[in-house]
This record gives sequence, C-alpha cells and structure tokens, in this order.
Amino acid sequence: MATLCRPAVAVPDHVITREETLQLARELHAGHPQLDLVLRLIENTGVRTRHLVQPLGETLRHPGFEERNRVYEAEAKARVPRVVDRALAQAEVVPDDIDLIVYVSCTGFMMPSLTAYLINSMHFRPETRQLPIAQLGCAAGGAAINRAHDFCTAYPGSNVLIVSCEFCSLCYQPTDLAVGSLLSNGLFGDAVSAVVIRGEGGIGMNIERNSSHLVPDTEDWISYAVRETGFHFLLDKRVPGTMRMLAPAVHALVQHHEWDVTGLDFAIVHAGGPRILDDLSHYLGLAGEMFRFSRATLTERGNIASSVVFDALDRMFAEGTAVDTARGLVAGFGPGITAEIAVGRWHT
Repeated sequence: MATLCRPAVAVPDHVITREETLQLARELHAGHPQLDLVLRLIENTGVRTRHLVQPLGETLRHPGFEERNRVYEAEAKARVPRVVDRALAQAEVVPDDIDLIVYVSCTGFMMPSLTAYLINSMHFRPETRQLPIAQLGCAAGGAAINRAHDFCTAYPGSNVLIVSCEFCSLCYQPTDLAVGSLLSNGLFGDAVSAVVIRGEGGIGMNIERNSSHLVPDTEDWISYAVRETGFHFLLDKRVPGTMRMLAPAVHALVQHHEWDVTGLDFAIVHAGGPRILDDLSHYLGLAGEMFRFSRATLTERGNIASSVVFDALDRMFAEGTAVDTARGLVAGFGPGITAEIAVGRWHT
C-alpha cells in the first residue's frame, strides 16, 4: 500500500510581515478607491509572515517576464536538490529507488521540466518517469499525491518522488489594481518542498483511495491571464465560498470508503484563506482544531500554493501525536474549481 512519507520543506530567508505588507499597500495604493477594503481583507487572511525568494526591493521591481523566469529557473535549480535529498533520507530511499518524479509548479516555466535536471544532476535512473504538472495551481499538491497513488497502484512496489516549487512572489504585477490582485499581494508566499510516496514500507499516511472533483462552470474564478509581462493572477470574489460546493465531494469520497467524515482523526488541506478552513469545519462537521496544521502554514508562510499540503503534513509529523491506524484525509483545492482528495490511515 502506498505510504505518504514525511515531506521536506524549505522557505527563502527574505521575510515580509503583515504590518510591512499593510504599510506597503498604503504607500503604493494611497489613492485606490477601495484601499480600506483591501487593508481589511489582508488583515483578515490571518497571514503574519511570508518568505520571498528575492529581497523586497527586487520583488517589487518588474524587470520583465524573461528576467523573472530566469530567476525562477536559477532559484529552482539551486534550492530543489536540497529538499529532495532530505525527503529521500526521511523516506529511507535513494535516487535509484525512485520510479517516477512528479514536479508541480505554477509560478514559472521550464522545458525540459526540472525533472530532467534532477535526473541528470542527482543521479536518478535514466528510466525514471517524469510527470510535470503546471496548470492546477494550488490543487497540484493534492493532484500529485493522487497521481502518485495511482502509479503505485498500477505498479506495486514502485516509489514516487513529488517536488513542489512555488515562487509566488515572481508573479507580482505592480499594475494589477483589482481588489483580488491586491489581496493576493498580501496572501501568497514562496516555498519549496519534496516528499516520497513509497509503494512498500515507510512511515506516514497509507493512502487507500483518492478522487477528483471539478465544480462546473467555474473556470474563470481562479485563473492566469498570460500577457507580455507574465502571469497575471485573477481571483473572483466568489472563491472564498467554494467549500459549500466542494465539501460534498469530500463527503462522497469518505462515504464511498465506508467511513464517516465526522470520525476522521486528522485533516491536511490546502489553506487558501481562513474562510476555507472555517467553512470546511462547518460543512464537514469537524472541529476547527482538525485544521491546525493548515492554519499554522497559512499564518507563518502564507498561501504557498501547491506546497501547502506538504508543509501542513510536515507539521503533523513534527507534532508526533498521530497514532497508528488513525484515519484522515489530504485535500488540495485550486483552479477549475478543482478538488483533489485522498483518504487513508496513519502507519507507524
């Protein structure tokens, strides 16, 4: 049975606080007609600190899409191998044991994918399969877990390495002044993470079943507009209410597995914002404490896109309170509107 092992997570050294973010918004957008609303929204995110791959001055400067993507590639190649080494060690495997590398990122573009660079530079086998996922945004962490589970089910005994590289600050667009864009400027952070799913052995979450769900006719709620200056993030005001539409998909998967959602022992979910977690607690009938790992990620690192589920899972490992056979779920939510959900038992 596929086991989701302990992730390795790294964040850059440059930090911006909520107070600094609010002050920047006041200075840069002093004449904005909805500035008071923007400030309230940023305060209500619950984000206290975020990490940036570049110093703040460079983050606010837009040198053009080409230069930003060059930074993305250079930083990814410099930072990813270190978290991969840690993830392999924590899963007690070596590069030769890996059969598939899944690479998820929505904040830069490379072709060949970073998977090719990792295979060549870190001595993975040339036969290692590659699966880059670039267009699922924040849902990609959950999707990577599910596709890895599918692979281990199809090829028993296989091992999968998942890598998430999200430099959201490289998507900052100084000319985007819609409320949703200004809110995102105070919400997203940067992080790199990696995790191994072992087909046999390992300590962590034994994944037993997964599912995907798309909410019809919501493609334009979360999207990128790709323009001359790069990726422009578009966020519809209806997004915070999506859990009302996605919670039934969570219920359906758990019930199909013949479990009761209120009987779950842990939940690792993508924290796009505090309302997402509050609504999940309400619609699933779970105590808010169940989402403490996701909430801590949001508070200390902001929305780190596809890396959220891995950072939250790492916090659960660090707490060390999960008991053998505890039942739980992992879920990622993102553009589409898409949900990627998996359920399973903790294995020690």
